[in-house]
Amino acid sequence: MTFRKTLIAGMVAIACTGLLTTPTFAKGNGQQAQATTAQAQVLSTAETQSLRFMREEEKLARDAYIALYRQWQLPVFNNISQSEQQHTDKVKALLQTYRIADPVTNDAVGVFQNTDLAALYATLMARGQTSALDALYVGALIEEVDIVDLQKSMRETTRPDILNTYDNLMRASRNHLRAFVGQIQSKGVAYVAQTMPQAEVDAIVNSPNERGGQGGGRGNGQGRGR
Repeated sequence: MTFRKTLIAGMVAIACTGLLTTPTFAKGNGQQAQATTAQAQVLSTAETQSLRFMREEEKLARDAYIALYRQWQLPVFNNISQSEQQHTDKVKALLQTYRIADPVTNDAVGVFQNTDLAALYATLMARGQTSALDALYVGALIEEVDIVDLQKSMRETTRPDILNTYDNLMRASRNHLRAFVGQIQSKGVAYVAQTMPQAEVDAIVNSPNERGGQGGGRGNGQGRGR
């Protein structure tokens, strides 16, 4: 099983077990992707695969928050879904720059070319619809995993434009994680990390909200980080 597929399998397990489950697992490569033109070959296979995967992973976050806002009417989901739309669009722009086929051929909520992400989305939605608290945990889980994925993707490239985009997305994900955890804590629940090391999550949550690039936003739990 590839590294990214292992992570997705672990996320499904977390989503199925409910709150306060904190297994550790690795992250995988996900669906194999091919560049459509010779120009795309200036990127490595890893760079190409990461861009295609991140395009759909950011869409998954957007779609999940749209669906969870419809279910629970919590402003944090509406605010962050707008930010995630910008993120998936930024990755799409990189795909266009390098003439890589866009995996998002249908932008409807809940539709994914990557079958692993499609299955994950369904599992997360099942958990997120059980209670508002579970929905907030789903949001926090998505942001933890996004940070881990972006960290790996940044290690696989030296290209300034890709690194800059990933860095901005990761800054925003940290803000989003702060927002979701803040909402959970406001309910009197101590947040237990679901994927990342607890110490790393605590360091993020206990630090100020970040601004700059696409990572700015407010740390008041409303999730306007961009």
